[in-house]
Amino acid sequence: MTIKLLLPLLAATLVCSSSLLVEAAQAKPKVTPTPAKAKVTQPVQPKWQLFTGPDGRFSVLMPGIPQRNTQTQKTYMGEINVELFITQPPKQEVAYVVAYNDFPYSYGQMANPQTVLNNARDIALKTTKSNLIRQRDIRSTNGHPGKEIEYVDAGGKFTKNRMYFAQGRLYQVMAVTTRKQRQSLAKTINGYLNSFNVVLKA
Repeated sequence: MTIKLLLPLLAATLVCSSSLLVEAAQAKPKVTPTPAKAKVTQPVQPKWQLFTGPDGRFSVLMPGIPQRNTQTQKTYMGEINVELFITQPPKQEVAYVVAYNDFPYSYGQMANPQTVLNNARDIALKTTKSNLIRQRDIRSTNGHPGKEIEYVDAGGKFTKNRMYFAQGRLYQVMAVTTRKQRQSLAKTINGYLNSFNVVLKA
């Protein structure tokens, strides 16, 4: 499968996830003078909770109830829906995103998983105009093939993305953050990515 064939399926997802962080990075809190004796309050920590996809085929811990966005992409295989679930904790320059798209049954059964994952990686880098930092092959908790990639764009936004191909569906589990908060959120981001589970349909 060529990159050209996958591009209509994933471009909107990747562009959306990238633009979210632009908004998060630009939305800087107003700085007001703090009286010398005033107590400095700590940022409110988001409440993490288990979120299960509407069709029950995945679960993940997210900081709050995610916003859902559905986009329809026209492809040579017909119209395909791209589903996105997004949360952005207040006062943090980070966006947590789960995105997936289903391929038609006939293609999903014939596709080579590594080809799909490699093309998804290439499209992610091309669409966001990013440089790859590192990558490794992974598997879901129930054995489905996957790939973890980390990349940075020209604006200094970092993305850690775990992709899985399972039962004709491509999942992308992403955390997009700034250089400023990358280190302080590293453990939280890994915990979020580790919490993702593919639930097999009967």
